[in-house]
Amino acid sequence: MSKITDRVTELARPVVEEEGCTLWDVEYVREAGSWYLRLMIDKEGGVGIDDCERISRRMDPILDEADPIPDSYVFEVGSAGADRELKRPSDFQQFMGHEVELRCYQPVSGHKSFTGTLTGYEDGAVTIQSGKDSHSFDKSQIAQVRLRVTF
Repeated sequence: MSKITDRVTELARPVVEEEGCTLWDVEYVREAGSWYLRLMIDKEGGVGIDDCERISRRMDPILDEADPIPDSYVFEVGSAGADRELKRPSDFQQFMGHEVELRCYQPVSGHKSFTGTLTGYEDGAVTIQSGKDSHSFDKSQIAQVRLRVTF
């Protein structure tokens, strides 16, 4: 699967950047019996429906010509969202000092979910500060880290 997402990333990045956005992520996933190809985009000031529509219209013929996916799929372009998942080292560096929610594969000290301020990232290990307590998690323990949205 990563070859597909890598190829689509190569094709999409120039188009997304020409439209004044950044490419946050590319997903190729199976949900409810169908395959979905998703471009997650970001933009200073927020992504609007017009941004998604323009990029989608520009990408359709490029994907048709390059044909990186032999089977049928649903193509979607959307915002990375306020509660976006942090995956790459650059994501963690960009959002250092922000509130995150970290989910573990197995319970750690009786909990699988932790919230706090992102204070450290090194080689996949994540450290968050929750009140006066600091919690460090090894890469192998972490299922997902997302920005935490509070209203």
